[in-house]
Amino acid sequence: MIEALANLIEHTLLAPTATRAMIDRHCAEARTYEMFGVCVNPQWVGRCVDVLAQTGVKVVTVVGFPLGASATVVKAFECEYAVRQGVDEIDMVVQLGPLKAGDRFTVCEDIRAVVKAAAGKPVKVILETSLLTDSEKRLCCALAEEAGASFVKTSTGFGTGGATVEDVRLLVEATAGRLGVKASGGIRDAAFARELVKAGAGRLGTSQGVALVTGAPAP
Repeated sequence: MIEALANLIEHTLLAPTATRAMIDRHCAEARTYEMFGVCVNPQWVGRCVDVLAQTGVKVVTVVGFPLGASATVVKAFECEYAVRQGVDEIDMVVQLGPLKAGDRFTVCEDIRAVVKAAAGKPVKVILETSLLTDSEKRLCCALAEEAGASFVKTSTGFGTGGATVEDVRLLVEATAGRLGVKASGGIRDAAFARELVKAGAGRLGTSQGVALVTGAPAP
């Protein structure tokens, strides 16, 4: 089961204080424990691509992070830059204000612009579920699918709450297998990670990847 968890983990380091040495160590951990990938801020994509070349570990980055309030053209450019650097997947934050206002067109076009800029790379749409009602979560799932995204994701890890089993179940039900579901935020031990996977999460975003695969306590 530990090996199965490793194959789902996007080992995450999104702290603004991350240094090159920290990024290199993070990549080494992902490689050592054969995790699915690393998730880093855009400035580190090129470095991670170089360090992880020919290892099979994927490089994931974030767009419009963590608020989702960047202009659509800025999100698209940020995504294009990451693609040029060799990124494998993109996690973008939805425009929360328009989503809560029920502005389907603005939300959908924002996602669609990033999907287009990703040039075929998988795009995950971050909902920040702790700030949304269940109906808003379902709406976002529908718009993510309409816009061509590949996954929906629970949280940035910088909001008021992280992944919950209930939210994963809701997203799985809302997407009905048509999109993947990534759980992220507050995943600090293997027991909780297994609950999320049992609920239907196909990916796990966590800064505690080593603790999850070794059984060591999270720092």
